[in-house]
Formats: sequence, C-alpha cells, structure tokens
Amino acid sequence: MSPQSYNAEQDNNETPPIEALSDTTHFGFKQVDTDQKVNMVKDVFQSVAAKYDIMNDVMSLGIHRLWKRYTIDSSGVRAGHKVLDLAGGTGDLTAKFSRIVGESGQVILADINGAMLKVGREKLRDKGIVGNVEYVQANAEELPFPDNSFDIITIAFGLRNVTDKDKALASMYRVLKPGGRLLVLEFSKPTHDMLNKAYDMYSFHLLPKIGQLVANDADSYQYLAESIRMHPEQDVLKEMMENVGFEQTTYTNLTGGIVALHRGFKF
Repeated sequence: MSPQSYNAEQDNNETPPIEALSDTTHFGFKQVDTDQKVNMVKDVFQSVAAKYDIMNDVMSLGIHRLWKRYTIDSSGVRAGHKVLDLAGGTGDLTAKFSRIVGESGQVILADINGAMLKVGREKLRDKGIVGNVEYVQANAEELPFPDNSFDIITIAFGLRNVTDKDKALASMYRVLKPGGRLLVLEFSKPTHDMLNKAYDMYSFHLLPKIGQLVANDADSYQYLAESIRMHPEQDVLKEMMENVGFEQTTYTNLTGGIVALHRGFKF
C-alpha cells in the first residue's frame, strides 16, 4: 500500500485507522480500553506540540540532543539511504538524516499525530530542509509502506506510547530491508538505586510543575512520567525485538540507564 503524504490542510484531529481490540491496556498508570489509547495519546501530543522542543530542552537540560546525536552516529546511515524516522515528531533526527543521505537518499518523517507533523514540517522548512524529506501520518502498528522499504528505521521516544508494541515492532521489521537496522531510543530503567530514586522524585514532583509552567499542561507531563515507568525495561525490550525476528540485538544505557538505545538487524 502506498503511503499517504501528510497534507498541511488535513484535519489534525484525524487518526490513522487501526483495528479495534477488545481488551484493556495502560495509559500511564491508568487502565483504559485498548481501542481508546490511540486517541488519548493523540490528545496528549496535540496539547504539547507547540512547546515540545522547548520542554525537551528544559526537561533534559539539553542532554536529549546528545542522545539523538549518539543514535545518528550508531545508525550507519550514509548517502543514498532511505530512512524512516518513526514517531519523528518535530524532526530532530530527520534534519540530521536529511543532510547525510543527500539528494540520492530519502527520509520519511512519520508520526501518528497531525499537530506534531505540522510543527516538524514548518521547523524543517524554516531550516531549508526540503527535497529529500516526506511527511506521512501513520500508526506504528500498521505502517503503510511496502515490505523491505528502508535501510534504517529509528523511533525516538515514541515506542512507549504505542498500544501494541509487539505489533509495532513486527511492522517495523516487515518494512525494513534485509541488512537494515532498527534503532529504538527510549526512556528506560536507571541502573543504580540512588539514581532511580532521584529520577522518581524529579519525574513525579518536578516534571508536572515544569510542564504547567512552560507548557501550561501538568497532566500531559504526569502521563509522560507514568508512561516511562510502564515501558518495558532494557532486557525485556531486547527480547521483544528478537521475538519478531530482529538479530544481533544490543542496547546501550545512556545517562545511567535513564535512556537506552536498542539496536537490531533484519537479515
């Protein structure tokens, strides 16, 4: 199936269709109907899109830029590659990939949320990044691309928001070319007890207050803290990747395991 490029005129409230599941899942610490989570996550990012970049810098003291730089350096990307920046949001990875793949390559910035895509597209165009970048509104669980399409897929700080992570990983595996590489950059479990306790205090006591002050939205950042705690820790995610077919899977803890970069290959 051919992807549908994002159109700035489209309704940002539209969500790509996904098969409804009869069960419950977590939305942060809450249990919700599985078929409701997509729209609930959409509402969170609809709310924070305009302040997303500012909040990333404030929340991480700018360290998110180093995490993303490490992801780029670990990707093996080169001129002529076709890259999928999934859950790419405001396009930090896409901007760097675009310059590396050059005119002979292509980067697709995909996100389920129309508001995030709009911010990302405007941001990249303001930087003069055009020509080899396309924008696609897509759900990670049902990627609208042919089999064996991409040399590299990245998903940075997006997998924890996906309802069915196994289905999403299988979808990524399907559209990756043989020899291709998946990189999952995501919040994870700190490796030291003292760091874990300090991180909990920051996440649940300070982060919502910062969200209220900067983005006028404490609830979305409360969800952020909760969604991180519900995300599979390092070894569990590694096993999930292997279960859908990825090989030579590894992960690297960054900033004491607050974030981890998982890598896997399709052979």
